[in-house]
Amino acid sequence: MKRVVSVSIGSDTRNKRVESYILGEKFRIERIGTNGDINKAIEWIKNLDGKVDAFGMGGIDLFLTCGTRKRYVLKEAVPIMKAARISPIVDGTGVKNTLEGRIVNYLKNNKLVEFEGKKVLVTSAMDRYKMTEAFVQGGCDVLIGDLIFALGIPVPIRRLETLRKLAGLTMPLISRMPFKMLYPTGEKQLQANPDRFGKFYEECDIIAGDYHYIKKYMPENLKNKTIVTNTITEDDVAVLKSKGASLLVTTTPQWEGRSFGTNVIEAILVSLARKKPEELSESDYYRMLDELDFKPRIEQLN
Repeated sequence: MKRVVSVSIGSDTRNKRVESYILGEKFRIERIGTNGDINKAIEWIKNLDGKVDAFGMGGIDLFLTCGTRKRYVLKEAVPIMKAARISPIVDGTGVKNTLEGRIVNYLKNNKLVEFEGKKVLVTSAMDRYKMTEAFVQGGCDVLIGDLIFALGIPVPIRRLETLRKLAGLTMPLISRMPFKMLYPTGEKQLQANPDRFGKFYEECDIIAGDYHYIKKYMPENLKNKTIVTNTITEDDVAVLKSKGASLLVTTTPQWEGRSFGTNVIEAILVSLARKKPEELSESDYYRMLDELDFKPRIEQLN
């Protein structure tokens, strides 16, 4: 049996363990949260190194990109990544750059979600560039929320070109900031401030991106909204339903009521490929995703 473990700096209340057969092989998939403690995450990885087939690094990205070859390395993620010396470790970037853009196109081509002319709030395009690009190509009016959700600056970005220019100017500094200033970690993942930036949700038809960012400023009323996300639990689904959200789409498959993060899916792919992550190309990811034939979870909530 293959074992994949996601060690996350998120809350341990979201921990989960499931077993599933994937391409004929039995997998044990686990998520371990450390409540924002990076040193504890490093300790978990060192203790399990060599005992698991692959690690997912959860709650933090190693790289952020915005459609160019330039990759911005988040300083605090580096020691977590380096803690694994035997088992491969991935942060989900490879899946975000392949699966998520494909899922948007799948929804459009199969007329499962109407995108033409819809207004979409993407919480962070640097975290999900390919998804954002697919929304733009699908005829959506996209509101990019990187300044809002990462920095608390209530200024939406309207064009990907503007995002790329801003990234070139600001990311050398932002990438060195404490990660907890940019993203909810630990117990902050359980909190929300619905009164601060709710207006940006209200003006959009579709809310897309990392669920912890979506939750961060999520207003009480989500009537008729479509949510496109992942890393979502049964409790999260209940909350979205209670707020009136119409449709839930998760870009990663559901196991026992849980949609795991992209880092978990990438760890599964790496363990199946039996290659080092750096040896896998974008075409390798597409080929394996074709074999797995992952379909988005689509759930009518209200």
